[in-house]
Amino acid sequence: MKKRRSFRRDLSDSLAPMSDTLRFESKRRPGPGVFERRSVLDYWKISSSFCSRRFGCGGQIVGHTRCKESMHQADCDVMILGAGASGLMCAAVAAARGRKTLVLDHADVFARKVRISGGGRCNFTNLRASAEDYVCGNPHFPKSALARFTPADAVELLRGLELPAHEEEGGKIFCESAEQTAEALLGRARRAGARLLGGAAIQAARRDGNVFRVDTSVGSFRASSLVLALGGPAWPQIGATAFGCKIARSFGLGVTQFRPGLAPFIADGDFRKLCRELSGVSLPARVAEPHAAEGGLLFTHSGLSGPAALDASLSWREGRAVVLDLAPDVDLAEKIDQNPRRSIKNILAQVLPKRLASLLCEAYGWDGVGADLSKKRLEAIEGRLHGFSFTPAKTAGWPQAEAALGGVDVGALSSKTMGAKDVPGLYCIGELLDVTGRVGGFNLQWAWSSGAAAGEVA
Repeated sequence: MKKRRSFRRDLSDSLAPMSDTLRFESKRRPGPGVFERRSVLDYWKISSSFCSRRFGCGGQIVGHTRCKESMHQADCDVMILGAGASGLMCAAVAAARGRKTLVLDHADVFARKVRISGGGRCNFTNLRASAEDYVCGNPHFPKSALARFTPADAVELLRGLELPAHEEEGGKIFCESAEQTAEALLGRARRAGARLLGGAAIQAARRDGNVFRVDTSVGSFRASSLVLALGGPAWPQIGATAFGCKIARSFGLGVTQFRPGLAPFIADGDFRKLCRELSGVSLPARVAEPHAAEGGLLFTHSGLSGPAALDASLSWREGRAVVLDLAPDVDLAEKIDQNPRRSIKNILAQVLPKRLASLLCEAYGWDGVGADLSKKRLEAIEGRLHGFSFTPAKTAGWPQAEAALGGVDVGALSSKTMGAKDVPGLYCIGELLDVTGRVGGFNLQWAWSSGAAAGEVA
């Protein structure tokens, strides 16, 4: 009787031919970054047949790719849950160190948020990014990772990927195509040696002896190190969830409840009517409250959007007022002195969009010529202009939020490695952490920095 060979092999050797088998059996070729979705039974049948033919193990499969003889071994060195921006960065760095790396994702298309970022152009980083640009339970936490993988390093990464990019106002670095950027990041991870498996919905994760075990819809996998890169619930329409926090809690990590960040404001009452009439009007503005910010402001049919409003939403709480400077650095008295016989409406139209100037004059009864304004009335107009206050009804919520506030408590993690202090071998990166950047490339920079930090040590 022929002796059965032991089925002990590296996951990276097995997944490649298995993926070839899946593609061969597909009736149509999947698109870029797509894995065909199959039932667990399909995977068992394919895996059993494949293993029996190649390894002579009788088709004794455990989960997706392992036989019973390998139950107590790690399939790989590093297992990363989530194939988003931070997960792909971590995978490329870890695999380049020679670590056997597996990335699991519930979606068939990887890096979905990268593909839609920056309005389809991908705001890859911001040259001015620093720890002060992030909202975090510990404001010092982002410093180490940002210092070790800097915006300059992100630009160098773009050059290495041969992706054309350019700088825009405020230090924003944009690529030409977010889709192209996502594919380049996937290619980089694969070339480094990382294996990516899609359609693998995560069900549970736990310590199993000296390794981590992750149960998925296509079987169970084990690894020496586990990286949680599951993101947050912003953009639920593309499959984003808060499931990563559930996994983090299962390992005893503290979690701050997620809430929408970088979301437009919804107005009500008379201000909503004003916004509706001004829908489509934009202007540069400065935010004084709830925290200092500046950028473009856009009136919508339901409220306010644009970078200035989105940044303000990071620290806004229900019932608080938002205070805006609609004409930053404009001295209205000086404008009046230059044109004393012009109407206040025409003078304001020089520094504001005409529709906005007209509606403000109508709403607050600002009329007459500049020279006839009393000092008290001029101060009142300037007060409104530089301290325009309104109280939002709410934000637009998760469907329009560009990021998630809250997440895994950074107090339980090392700021240098992103590793859990009380769970050796466990790491958390990217949007899953309680670290949220301003609009303008700051959140992708955090994905690159935190992913690289974990990839260097996992």
